[in-house]
Amino acid sequence: MGWGAFAALCAAVFAAIWFYDGPLPVRAATTDPYRTDFSVCGYGPRINCVVDGDTIWHRGRKIRIADINTPEVSDPACDAEAALGRRATYRLRELLNTGAFDLESIDRATDRYGRQLRVVTREGESLGNTLVAEGLAERWQGYKRNWC
Repeated sequence: MGWGAFAALCAAVFAAIWFYDGPLPVRAATTDPYRTDFSVCGYGPRINCVVDGDTIWHRGRKIRIADINTPEVSDPACDAEAALGRRATYRLRELLNTGAFDLESIDRATDRYGRQLRVVTREGESLGNTLVAEGLAERWQGYKRNWC
């Protein structure tokens, strides 16, 4: 096999791994937890980043954190919601970057926007609980709250 064919094969394998469109595996809390360095999402590819306090991209998949609701940052209803939403976004990034975590399934695989629904846990405890305790989130009640 020549270098050109080898490079094409490597590119195809890499693309198949990174752009695989199947569901994220759900892992038990005690085996093979995830660990990734997250940034806050900006322009460009979204592989491992935090969109806002309750939505992340992980390994190229958009995930809605199923057990909480946080203030909006992309279309806030007021300045107070925007500020609280930014605080929730940066705090979630900090919590995710602290160490390995797990993504646990709920009763539905995806929401109406196609985002995978997961609860993010570390050592069996929801990271969403931390955001709720710090006043940066509320428990998910099935609808968005007015934060203004």
